[in-house]
Amino acid sequence: MNDIIYLDNAATTRISPAVREAMEPYLGDLYGNASSFYSLGRKSASALEKARSDIAEALNAEPREIYFTSGGSESNNWAIKGAANLMAKQGKKHIISSAFEHHAVLHVLEKTGFEVTYLPVYENGIVRVSDLEKAVRPDTGLVTIMYVNNEIGTVQPVEEIGALCSARGIWFHTDAVQAAGNISIDIKALNADFLSLAGHKIHAMKGTGILYINKKIRIAPYIEGGAQERGLRAGTENIAGIVGLATAVKEAVANMEAKNAKLLSLRDKIYNGVMKIERVRLNGDLEKRVSGSLNFSFEGIEGEALLLQLDLAGICCSSGSACTSGSLDPSHVLLAIGLPHETAHGSLRISMSEYTTEKEVDRFLEVLPSAVDKLRKMSPLWEKIKNN
Repeated sequence: MNDIIYLDNAATTRISPAVREAMEPYLGDLYGNASSFYSLGRKSASALEKARSDIAEALNAEPREIYFTSGGSESNNWAIKGAANLMAKQGKKHIISSAFEHHAVLHVLEKTGFEVTYLPVYENGIVRVSDLEKAVRPDTGLVTIMYVNNEIGTVQPVEEIGALCSARGIWFHTDAVQAAGNISIDIKALNADFLSLAGHKIHAMKGTGILYINKKIRIAPYIEGGAQERGLRAGTENIAGIVGLATAVKEAVANMEAKNAKLLSLRDKIYNGVMKIERVRLNGDLEKRVSGSLNFSFEGIEGEALLLQLDLAGICCSSGSACTSGSLDPSHVLLAIGLPHETAHGSLRISMSEYTTEKEVDRFLEVLPSAVDKLRKMSPLWEKIKNN
């Protein structure tokens, strides 16, 4: 595994040494159930609340506003379903979102039974607040806009969106899964009522996540059957995972400035190298994006074929296409920013972490051009595309 070059950190990240160390006691001797009254259980309960307090401090929230979940998808589901349930009681039937949200948002919105307005995201992959202002109606109860797009890495104007929602009395939810560890998250500054995070994007365990819920909102329980998470999400808590998650959040905040300085340099190197390839385009705004993420489309090739070529060289990336999940349709994100189907199919996402090295980037830039060239030579359409 030491020879693997991992450039798919937007999909998941390795567990950091500090997170592993923090979790270890709770995978061993400190295995008590936090709901128990004896000392072993009380130690788990104490660790649980310490983690909650640490995360709240990092996000500028109150501990009672932090709820632990299994990850970003659950947090998104809980926020939207919970808000929709309250909206129905208030007679509000309209939600505003964007055309390129994560499917954990889009699929839930489709099933609310409410009218949903999907804001355009344009070629640069950024929502316009002016479009949001025009879309707001008297019966709008919720706006859900992601902080950072998971495929192309563009940063949305969430502070402006939150301010508008606050002024209009509309709840604001943001999927901040891809922002965590890359951008400082201040919930008060965002005016967010709901905010979702996932541990495995910031070097914590898979299956851990956070939902922030504004203390003023009385949301319904998401899982019934116990008093955990103040009666809103039943089930014995994953103490080791939660302790690791809190450690990862603190690490991310402490290391963010140094990480971003390093990744901006590597990102520029990748961008300059890849753009030398014929018939390639960057997807999304070059500047308004997180430091470690780039998404390119290559004319005349299929993204999945390119992934296989890179994998043969020990390089892990992902494609902008949804084909690997069994669908023949290209990425809804790339279609939303205006790419034609054939171009969207030939996309590649590169996402780095603080563990990415310059040597790995150099190797990637050495392998990529020859892989693209090989696939284009095999394509019966490339000569036609090149001559147009």
